[in-house]
Amino acid sequence: MTAVSILPVDGDLRRVIELGGERIEYRLTRTRRRSIGLEIGLAGLVVRSPRRVPLREIDAALLARADWILGALRRWHGRRREVLPRDWVPGATILFRGAPLALDLHPARERAIAPDLFHFRVRHPAPGDGPAIARFVGGWLRDETLRALAPEASAMAARLGVAPPPVRVSNARSEWGSCTSAGVVRLNWRLVHLPPGLAHYVVAHEVAHLTEMNHSPRFWAQVEALYPGHREARRALGEWTAVLEA
Repeated sequence: MTAVSILPVDGDLRRVIELGGERIEYRLTRTRRRSIGLEIGLAGLVVRSPRRVPLREIDAALLARADWILGALRRWHGRRREVLPRDWVPGATILFRGAPLALDLHPARERAIAPDLFHFRVRHPAPGDGPAIARFVGGWLRDETLRALAPEASAMAARLGVAPPPVRVSNARSEWGSCTSAGVVRLNWRLVHLPPGLAHYVVAHEVAHLTEMNHSPRFWAQVEALYPGHREARRALGEWTAVLEA
């Protein structure tokens, strides 16, 4: 099936193509880039293409990468489901540092959380109270983000020769982190769901903004100095954007 256009959206074009027997809708954005790029995130599949590339070449590029596109979309939707439980019952899945763990509830006088390789163990006075468990785990995950990543931000800042930044936890739905003009680094608490390497890349990205408040070649050189191989991490991070909806 050749892709068909549906309608323009904010200057872009929304199209549908059949890949592997599935109808896949995507958003086509024309840019100044030199090659066709694919991105899967909150907006679904986004294709970025040079302005003069004909639609038939874009169709051919999508067909050539059909397996990757379909696999990435499946992983994206899977992560969207498995981040936090709908029902806080034993065996429910929690995504923690890139691994799906089984919720393990135990009655106890003192509250505590101790994840291991397979289980997300929660000790709580009311293990059968789903809303109470959800609140306790949610708060713990936010605190854990700060515990795990604030020292990393300080260490990276020291490598750049700047003062350790204040680090705050963010609840943004559209970005993993930010750095203000005042030098405050904000990190999305959902970074705790990601593989640690990707979370550290986000820290490197925001800390680099302490010296370069832009995305210039000098900025990316700083990111590379803090996180060698950042380009691969940047691409991999795009497949985890479903987590932002947690």
